[in-house]
Amino acid sequence: MNECYYDKRMDFFYNKTKTDTADEWTGPQLIVVLCFGTFFCLFIFISNSLVIAAVVKNKRFHFPFYYLLANLAAADFFAGIAYVFLMFNTGPVSKTLTVNRWFLRQGLLDTSLTASLVNLLVIAVERHMSIMRMKIHSNLTKKRVTFLIISIWAIAIFMGAVPTLGWNCLCDITVCSSLAPIYSRSYLVFWSVLNLVVFFIMVVVYIRIYMYVQRKTNVLSSHTSGSISRRRTPVKLMKTVMTVLGAFVVCWTPGLVVLLLDGLNCTDCGIQNVKRWFLLLALLNSVMNPIIYSYKDDEMWGTMKRMICCSSEDKSQERRSSRIPSTVLCRNTDTSGHYIEDGIIQGTICGKGDLGDKGNS
Repeated sequence: MNECYYDKRMDFFYNKTKTDTADEWTGPQLIVVLCFGTFFCLFIFISNSLVIAAVVKNKRFHFPFYYLLANLAAADFFAGIAYVFLMFNTGPVSKTLTVNRWFLRQGLLDTSLTASLVNLLVIAVERHMSIMRMKIHSNLTKKRVTFLIISIWAIAIFMGAVPTLGWNCLCDITVCSSLAPIYSRSYLVFWSVLNLVVFFIMVVVYIRIYMYVQRKTNVLSSHTSGSISRRRTPVKLMKTVMTVLGAFVVCWTPGLVVLLLDGLNCTDCGIQNVKRWFLLLALLNSVMNPIIYSYKDDEMWGTMKRMICCSSEDKSQERRSSRIPSTVLCRNTDTSGHYIEDGIIQGTICGKGDLGDKGNS
């Protein structure tokens, strides 16, 4: 029977797995990482708080898509908390941690990243279903959205707690990983592959959305001259989609690949030299999300600016020359004879299109 080491401190496992905890990491590298980490975390807290407050304050955002957007902001806010906890419990401090505290540190990170990823997937699937059914309004009721949000956090918490529940190497040190010295290598393979598969699904979903909208636009353009803004809509959508996917690829894929290599016990891959920088890339994704999903929406940005400026006036500036607010389209577009033209080119991009409408504005 294998001996279990629940009562050991982390220095025991770091020594057994020969994991570098960077005892000497006290020079310029530490200063750079801490400065960037502090700045990113502050930005995450402020920007995502503004997104959530904007959704609560502005009645135009009181429908399912923006509830999911607010939940994404909450997941990124939680990621900021996880990174702050990490900064105070990493480096030389890592060896002094108890097993439970180390599990908490990693569990917070896994929970926050999973919550963001699953939320993005839910948004993508919801937009895909709405557009493919040629419906402007989402079928989601408030009860369904609430259920989805609860499910997202339940899945995230469960994934963050899986190693604590038993999928670890406390009773078999021979299968411990290098990056996470009390995680089983098999778990790292499972977690990284699962996230990469979810990423692939998101790519497929967004590509299908873009191809469908582009095909409908091409069909309609042969029957009507259309306006310049309408013809530019597919281009704006593609740019937004590429921004979202590009940010995810750049920020998440390197770290997932490193975890996968560690899970496969690649001893010559030099993963210890890059792990901190890839962790910063993962943090950067939570910084970029409020910019990509909120700043590009004129109405959202206007609401956030009014809150920042502490203005009590509720001014609504319509920029009809450059764009028509997607929220208005969602609420007012008729489903009669002109439904296909206005719905596919303009309205069906509601929610997802509110992400893309401001792409070039």
